[in-house]
Amino acid sequence: MGGGNRHESGTPLPKLAAGPVGQQIHSIYKARLGQFSGNGEYSSQNLQAAMYDGRASGEEHVKLQVYSPPDLSRPTFEEATSHEFKDTHVGASFGPSWSTHWVKLEIKVPQELRKKEHLELHWDADNEGLIWTEDGEPLQGLSGGGERIEWVLPDSFRDGKPHTFYIEMACNGMFGNAIGNSIQPPDPNRYFQLKVADIVAVNLDARALFVDFWIIGDAAREFQDNSWEEHRALQVCNDIMDTFINGHGTQDSIRQCRDVARKYIGNVDSSKVYESEKESLVYAIGHCHIDTCWLWPWAETKRKIARSWSNQCDLMDRYPEHRFTCSQAQQYKWLETLYPKLFGRVKSKIREGTFQPIGGSWVEHDTNLPSGESLVRQFLYGQRYFESRFGERCKTFWLPDTFGYSSQLPQLCRLAGMGRFFTQKLSWNNINIFPHTTFNWVALDGSQVLCHMAPDDTYTASAHFGDVKRTISQHKSLDQDDTGLLVFGKGDGGGGPTFEMLEKLRRCRGMSDTTGLLPRVKMGDSVEDYFARLEKKAANGTEFVTWYGELYLELHRGTYTTQANNKWNNRHSEIMLHDIEYLATMATIKDNSYKYPKREIDDIWEDVLLCQFHDCLPGSCIEVCYRDSDELYAKVFKAGSQLLENALSVLGVAANTSSRDPYTAINTLPWPRAEITKIPDRQNEYAVVRGGPGVVNVEALSSTSKSTASIEEVEEGIFHLSNNQYKFKVENGSISSLLDILEDRELIPNGQKANQLVIFDDKPLNFQAWDVEVYHLRTREELRPSGKSKIVEQGPHRVSLVTEHKISEKSWIKTTISLAASIENQPSYIEMSSEVEWRETMKFLKVEFPVDITNTEASYETQYGIVRRPTHYNTSWDMAKFEVCCHKWADLSEAGYGVSILNDSKYGFATAGNMMRLSLLRAPKAPDAHADMGTFSSFPPLPFALFPSFFLLPLSNTHSLKLP
Repeated sequence: MGGGNRHESGTPLPKLAAGPVGQQIHSIYKARLGQFSGNGEYSSQNLQAAMYDGRASGEEHVKLQVYSPPDLSRPTFEEATSHEFKDTHVGASFGPSWSTHWVKLEIKVPQELRKKEHLELHWDADNEGLIWTEDGEPLQGLSGGGERIEWVLPDSFRDGKPHTFYIEMACNGMFGNAIGNSIQPPDPNRYFQLKVADIVAVNLDARALFVDFWIIGDAAREFQDNSWEEHRALQVCNDIMDTFINGHGTQDSIRQCRDVARKYIGNVDSSKVYESEKESLVYAIGHCHIDTCWLWPWAETKRKIARSWSNQCDLMDRYPEHRFTCSQAQQYKWLETLYPKLFGRVKSKIREGTFQPIGGSWVEHDTNLPSGESLVRQFLYGQRYFESRFGERCKTFWLPDTFGYSSQLPQLCRLAGMGRFFTQKLSWNNINIFPHTTFNWVALDGSQVLCHMAPDDTYTASAHFGDVKRTISQHKSLDQDDTGLLVFGKGDGGGGPTFEMLEKLRRCRGMSDTTGLLPRVKMGDSVEDYFARLEKKAANGTEFVTWYGELYLELHRGTYTTQANNKWNNRHSEIMLHDIEYLATMATIKDNSYKYPKREIDDIWEDVLLCQFHDCLPGSCIEVCYRDSDELYAKVFKAGSQLLENALSVLGVAANTSSRDPYTAINTLPWPRAEITKIPDRQNEYAVVRGGPGVVNVEALSSTSKSTASIEEVEEGIFHLSNNQYKFKVENGSISSLLDILEDRELIPNGQKANQLVIFDDKPLNFQAWDVEVYHLRTREELRPSGKSKIVEQGPHRVSLVTEHKISEKSWIKTTISLAASIENQPSYIEMSSEVEWRETMKFLKVEFPVDITNTEASYETQYGIVRRPTHYNTSWDMAKFEVCCHKWADLSEAGYGVSILNDSKYGFATAGNMMRLSLLRAPKAPDAHADMGTFSSFPPLPFALFPSFFLLPLSNTHSLKLP
């Protein structure tokens, strides 16, 4: 009794308990993990204290001098380094916003650091920067604010001698210069303090352990509760912490901690981790989305490209598995022009297959607003550039961040040689969840492209454990294919993947191979490789689901209207380019000595295509971007006017004629026209223009012409206007009755008013310039005239009536209703134009046209086609389209009869029941605090027209409204 052996024979378990052992409290041990690698109160005792083996700073080791260019200029390397530099120091502030400061660094590595394993320069001024060699080669970008602040020092710097290089500092953050919320207007007086300029010896084992612990800790937090994988991850993390503490944080203990981590993630210290033949489900591709302008101007984008792409070239040298893809031919051309050495480096990586151009378009453009021809030119100029510089065209249309997708894109992609499409923006829908991940997208003509939307719902993933996991857990097409693209890298403001992201992905792969459960990620393939596998599955019988028609984004509907001046410039530049090419072709046919101005036309098109970038044209940029686009459009119109004048001269049509000369007209549309038009430079004189295409007859009208238009004030404030097709009544500036004489049909429902101006409160949940929410419709307010209507033109060829409405104490709108005489039984229309003084805050101005037409669908012009949308709210999908995009017309028709609303450079529209509503102006205050503010003199008029029709397609009249 009481004595004897502690072990029974053959049993390793002690017979007697050594002491009490309690069950781990799962939540407590999981919460403990934050103590090991964070920067909080335990940072002096945890892994953070072991991250660096030494540090040198101060003038003896890092000597700083600065040249600050004047007037917010951005000089080249050669220009900047030719100036005198003055001493500066850590703690100095640099500004204001958008200024540039060139810092000359002379660094000398101290003796005690020269034999350290890994040396870096750490530089953080909270702003973006670009490191240049002493002889002018850009090396690597810096992001600031604690991200991408390191540059690996060359081994040649370990010689104890001073070495010189430069940092070009840009006084803006990655997302511009707003304070706090980045999509607010920028602060023009933001300054940036240089916080760190140190030579640092990095403990690579500690850095690697940091990432090991990060990913295993994520497994403990994000694997399913009570799965063995989750429990084991938590045990491994706690074992690592105990090993580090018991070893007093020494280098040996850090290596022992890494051995513990390998039990869960395997050996992850090289690209060999990807060499196993096990099947992968997640295909990771590095990406850097750089908005060509947004919260910064084009000039800053050009530097973002150099900063971001030089980073990726550096990472490719250090991580053989890294594959990086980037779109937008315009950005490649800027790099080629402004940074030829870096462009050569990028081109060599493209030849190696590690840097992969994609997209096939000039910019990542909006697809709602540009004309069909503009979409064609985006592909034409994009593919032409990629083929001319890199030897092949793109196969995948890459457009992750545009605000909805035209129904015609699949057809145009196919014609441009691309049968693949990548995006993800529909994950932003705020009403309905888009139901597919991988599917065939079908255009109006039946053309289809194979579409994949990133299951992780982002094109800027951080390559976290959760990103890999969500690529499968959020995949909506697993019945057809169980693989997904993980698109990772800092984006929007540029930057791209970081070394930490590549390290994390290695550990995710190692975890999948060693422990399991996490979907296996693969690096080293291209986007084209991924789509090729999908196409092979389709060829072998997999039937991917189909989606017909537009991919309507249930968000950002305000972008159809915001920045009206910019949209006017776009529409009219497109029309001008059509006319230039038509007339230049005619001139070429007529005169062999005339040289078709291809180079000049290409230059104009490239400028117009640039302005169609998906933040510029929709209206979601900061104010300076629209100053830039206004200047560019002015250049476009000046150059275009000269080309038109040259072509007309060859055709024998003088651009400027005296009042005695006969007039000549050219119809640039592909069908005959017969219209009444005002004679230039003559008071109330009109002519009939008929014929075409090409040169047409011009016949001056006399006051005794048979076809007339009339206007009469039948009672005070009540007017009748008529021609031989229509008779309508105007009261208080609105149309209370409209009779189609030939059909003997009243078009305005009893008691309702057409051409009724209405204003709405416009405060979306987020994103002022982008969004308008459905609840704004509850705030409708009719505008009342502020005075009497006045007759301003009395015929006989045209009559006009003007009415002014007071919007507020600061704003007014003056609307003119006009009716021309109809000729030769050609359909005519009622025209409205407006002059505006607009000084509102968060308001939305629209004009309404109730019509006596019933249909559950309305038709809208889109690029090369018609899209039909519901006029009812039967389902949430129907209601989500309370504001839609149209081009030159919207039509509501029933059997044999309809009404169309034509417009000049307006894109927002809605048809609810029998109410047709054209959007005119918005007043958001962010990110441009002065969006659309101004008077009519600095702001285009708002022409639109009402067109009763016996047919559905008022194409000739639609184009005639905008083409002289």
